[in-house]
Amino acid sequence: MSFHVLILCTHNSARSVLSECMLNHWAKRLGRDVVAHSAGSAPSGRINPHALAVLAEAGIDTSYTASKSWDRFAGADAPPLSLVITVCDSAAAEACPVFFSGAAEPPLKVHWGYPDPSNADGGDEGKRRAFELTRQAIGYRMLQLLALPLETMSRAELQAALNGIAAS
Repeated sequence: MSFHVLILCTHNSARSVLSECMLNHWAKRLGRDVVAHSAGSAPSGRINPHALAVLAEAGIDTSYTASKSWDRFAGADAPPLSLVITVCDSAAAEACPVFFSGAAEPPLKVHWGYPDPSNADGGDEGKRRAFELTRQAIGYRMLQLLALPLETMSRAELQAALNGIAAS
């Protein structure tokens, strides 16, 4: 059974999309049964073009992405979530909906915060550079996640490992 990860950010236009695409890319490359999804508490309805550009430059598929509400993952027809990751401070502070979605237990939660690359100085080139650095940082954490023996870890072991990744 797939290990489903939901990555949340307020607008679901940059950091959460970078995370979703990077985790799906690496899971596929490494042959791991992990599926990433992303959503936002107040989705903007569009993906930041800088996010799409740096993913495309890295050869990462973005064809399936869309800015969407986290409500989509709270219903009975949602995938059974194993993990919810917040990637922006405002989403981490918000009251998340209850994500039971057919899972035997509620998903684990962890906050892996990243500064908003949309706020970078230096015009378009500064933003592009900030998005690329954010993509690389996210990719590193996603590789750390995929290196864990997800199938055999207890919930407590996995939560401790996720918190360790957050501190790295």
